[in-house]
Amino acid sequence: MKKCIVCKIITLLGGLGALNWGLVALFDVNLVSKALGEATTASTVVYTLIGVAGLLLIVSIFKCCPCVKKSA
Repeated sequence: MKKCIVCKIITLLGGLGALNWGLVALFDVNLVSKALGEATTASTVVYTLIGVAGLLLIVSIFKCCPCVKKSA
């Protein structure tokens, strides 16, 4: 199954977000806060990108990527 680069990035961001939440739940370690600071613009951008990626992953359950339709 082929995926376009955008789909790969969205999946990667969603996976990293899930991993971060797992670490927060199990060990009370937030990688984003440790790497970028507690309330910085950079951390806000990262959280926003991960949130958008999560929404797009939910949408991908119901709707196929247009790139896949072109190459099929």
